[in-house]
Amino acid sequence: MHLTKQTDYAFRVLIYLASQDETQLSTIQAVCDVFDISKSHVMKVVQKLANHGYIDTVRGPNGGIKLGQEPNKINLRKIVELMETTLQPFNCEVPLCRINKSCALKHILNDAQTKYLEYIEGFTLEDLVSGSVRKDILIS
Repeated sequence: MHLTKQTDYAFRVLIYLASQDETQLSTIQAVCDVFDISKSHVMKVVQKLANHGYIDTVRGPNGGIKLGQEPNKINLRKIVELMETTLQPFNCEVPLCRINKSCALKHILNDAQTKYLEYIEGFTLEDLVSGSVRKDILIS
């Protein structure tokens, strides 16, 4: 399964925030600097995560962002489902594939997709943030 850049950035933002002191606000710019990623893309990701309660935002000159939930409450599957526009491996309907009715490939890939989502459902943000990840973020 290929995840979009938006999902990739969402995980990077969440990992960064989970590795920080929970009493301190972080800036979007700090996240962008650590991962060398586009601020405009990260701002969109942060807004979506904030709208769904995963991130708290504070406006103003002393504002910033922090996790809106404990890392052990943020499920990886929920983040993928939030950020991905479609989870279908491919579309057999448009344009209509000539072998659509008899093709086994779509069923195999849909089963693989289901197993993938069930697997990542067993993990939370806390599972991604080890001591070495925190260290790597602090070094940058």
